[in-house]
Amino acid sequence: MKYLVASLLLSFGLFFFACSENEHAAPAEVQIAFDAKFPTVEKVKWDKEGEGEWEAEFTVEGLEMSANFKTDGTWLETETEMKADDLPQEVTDAIGAQFADYKMEGITMVEMPDQATAYEVELEKDGTTIEATFNADGALLKQQTVSEEDKVEDKD
Repeated sequence: MKYLVASLLLSFGLFFFACSENEHAAPAEVQIAFDAKFPTVEKVKWDKEGEGEWEAEFTVEGLEMSANFKTDGTWLETETEMKADDLPQEVTDAIGAQFADYKMEGITMVEMPDQATAYEVELEKDGTTIEATFNADGALLKQQTVSEEDKVEDKD
């Protein structure tokens, strides 16, 4: 009887471990689409972003990146962290003109299907954080103030 109970507990433990591992494995269609788009990437961390969406986090040539896909493998977007020196000059000039007293913190290049490349820049001044999105010509596409609470949630 002890062996039966022990083997049942072991079986349940292995079952639940396997289920929890599968929560972080993207569906085959997503992995195939990812491999086709990023064939040289070997190490990927998958997270389920919501119903029907998966996010891959990875590094390419020292740059931290993420790519989102629908469950059917459709690519949604890629974000690549950047340095201020790598921004197009037009974006740098626009930031200087519109946010002169702000300090640039996080910079991300955003690529999406059928849309021009955009640059999301986190700007900070006196405890206020603004996320501003620019196109490559320096035009401000979107701007929003981010609360400290939102910033903590993004780090999780």
